[in-house]
Amino acid sequence: MKELNKLYCNPEKLTVRPVNKSVAKDIIVNNHYSGIWTKVSYALGLFYTSDDQHQFFSGVNEKLIGIACYGDPIGRHSGASISEQLDRTEVLELTRLFVFDGYGSNIESWFVGQSFKWLKENAPHIRALISYSDPSKGHLGQIYQATNWIYQKNIKTNTSFSFKWEEDGKWQHERTIAPYYGTISPAKIQTIISKPFWVRVEPHKHRYIYILGTDKKDRKQLLKSLKHPNYPYPKILNQYEEKIIKLEPVERSK
Repeated sequence: MKELNKLYCNPEKLTVRPVNKSVAKDIIVNNHYSGIWTKVSYALGLFYTSDDQHQFFSGVNEKLIGIACYGDPIGRHSGASISEQLDRTEVLELTRLFVFDGYGSNIESWFVGQSFKWLKENAPHIRALISYSDPSKGHLGQIYQATNWIYQKNIKTNTSFSFKWEEDGKWQHERTIAPYYGTISPAKIQTIISKPFWVRVEPHKHRYIYILGTDKKDRKQLLKSLKHPNYPYPKILNQYEEKIIKLEPVERSK
């Protein structure tokens, strides 16, 4: 139900279609809170059509106001982590979402809903979606809640880390450094490198899934076969305290 005195988006002025990944990257790197590009399979743009005459051409102005990026989820068991009936090639992760302000309070949820329709029409092999919200960034996943994703808390039980190799350097997630060191264990890395490094404990993220299905029957079967239970949406943001540890190199035992 719409609230009084609240500005909502006008769908008649909005369209969704693919954009070049370089265009999407520029907007995400310069405007998304992460400031980081990632692997992307589909980059969708949200376009706003104004009633103003184009400055140089005949017709109306059309402006790119948002980006939604879907990519392959990390982990070969990402499909099975949702349902044993899913292969990882049938799952995408919503990796980035950004919309400029000023186009309506519900613009992001409308955009996400339209991205579902686009995927069903243009990537019919995709049967499920997964995404995460980061509580350390102040995100509970309100957009996922508004578009009826299923909330599964976080199924990871182990601790995740980020690393940096200089005190004023940039943080790298453990997934990034694993290929270089053959491990994500801080204790093992202490025996590999010869200088101090810093480790940050990463908070567990909120996990959301959305079942597209190839049709209504397939969607119903997948919903029945979910590997993990669903939970009520989180509404309160718990306080997050950043924990950073400086580790010194350790001589490998002989």
